[in-house]
Amino acid sequence: MAKDGIGDEFDLIARYFAPLAAGAAGALGLTDDAAIVDIPDGMRLVAAADALVAGIHFLADDPPGDIARKIVRVNLSDLAAMGARPIGLLLTAVFPRDVTAQWLEEFAGGLKTDIEAFESPLIGGDTVAGDGPLTLSLTALGAVPSDKVLTRAGAKVGDGIYVSGTVGDGALGLLATGGGLAGLGPEGRDYLVGRYRIPSPRLDLGIRLLDVAHAAVDLSDGLLADLGHVCDCSGTGARVRIDSLPLSPAARASVTADPELWPKILGGGDDYELLFTVPDDKETAVSEIAAALGLDLSRIGVVTANAGVEVEDAEEMGLNLSDLGYRHFS
Repeated sequence: MAKDGIGDEFDLIARYFAPLAAGAAGALGLTDDAAIVDIPDGMRLVAAADALVAGIHFLADDPPGDIARKIVRVNLSDLAAMGARPIGLLLTAVFPRDVTAQWLEEFAGGLKTDIEAFESPLIGGDTVAGDGPLTLSLTALGAVPSDKVLTRAGAKVGDGIYVSGTVGDGALGLLATGGGLAGLGPEGRDYLVGRYRIPSPRLDLGIRLLDVAHAAVDLSDGLLADLGHVCDCSGTGARVRIDSLPLSPAARASVTADPELWPKILGGGDDYELLFTVPDDKETAVSEIAAALGLDLSRIGVVTANAGVEVEDAEEMGLNLSDLGYRHFS
């Protein structure tokens, strides 16, 4: 890799990525083959890894800084779903051979923004030049109290089902980047595109839910698919109502103008909000968390004993909701 004054991979690491490891002594300045990670007493390590590929998870011409921030945030969202606090990141990048210094500078700038915002330093990884599309893989390390952790396998019959923020924005944002949602104004379009490109990992929420929720998952594959994962792991079912789903003004305007967008709301994915289940005696605690964080937490349904996810008003709306949710190999 020697294009545009970049130099080889060691020059690239020293110039663009080593400065991002300055806050972590165990990163060893990114000069070694591995990092050293200390886990605080009474804590367990949580590890999450995600890959993003140009043309699948983001558009190849998306701003480099946004791409960098998305790879950080989708991984931190996995930590949030388990109630973990981030302690470090490892990034593996397969850059196209024609990558430029300007592109790398903007990419590293995006990493720096979120590394500082979420207090999660870069502690290692690898860089490769390849002939295929830009491919990024990030591993996020976090810590959670040894006696507490959120998983998908804890929902109980009768639990309320909640989601944070709003749903459907990510999938609609992807449509908006391609010129879809023609009836939406520039402000609404920009909002949805921003939600697709730069999601918001709910780390503070996940930590606060450790004493409140029975189960949790982040919404990456789609609301119904991810709720289905919770039900499968917990041996339960679920019932939700479409009219209880929290929608942003832009998403509400879009689906009102075109009701055929409802499957995108329910199954499109890329929201990275948290879905969690809570017993009735913890509802007040949920309200208190929402107020403390300034974040909407909406009850959308209930955990049931019957297997599967039921959408109460789907049939009345004429919606076919079979096989919703993103699958890479289907």
